[in-house]
Amino acid sequence: MKKTMILTSMLFIFGCIHAQTIQSDNHNTTGYIKSDGTIQNSSHNTVGYIKSDGTIQNSSHNTIGYIKSDGTIQNGSHNTVGYVKNDGTVQNSSHNTIGYIKDDGTVQNSSHNTIGYARNVDKKWAAVTFFFFRFN
Repeated sequence: MKKTMILTSMLFIFGCIHAQTIQSDNHNTTGYIKSDGTIQNSSHNTVGYIKSDGTIQNSSHNTIGYIKSDGTIQNGSHNTVGYVKNDGTVQNSSHNTIGYIKDDGTVQNSSHNTIGYARNVDKKWAAVTFFFFRFN
């Protein structure tokens, strides 16, 4: 029993270490993105997935969108909802700038006000969670 408890604790800690924290503008943790693309809320409940091929799924594994290699973000019907540029500029489908993902993980709105943090998270993944899809 003791070995099982220790192993369980170690696996939980290992899982947390490999998850990047998503934070609000006041540094409250709002969720996590694991290295395998699993998106979790602040209670570590799985709320979505970003697959290696760019498919975005909700917690029921239903496809709700796509991340294309060129930074195009599409909804589940393959309609473009926005773009993430290499420099971290986030645009809506009309190419209007709606935000920025900075190299240090700071997430800003179009007025350059900080709305959150996604340190060490792929810019496309951060844009998906902050600007394009809501994972509850």
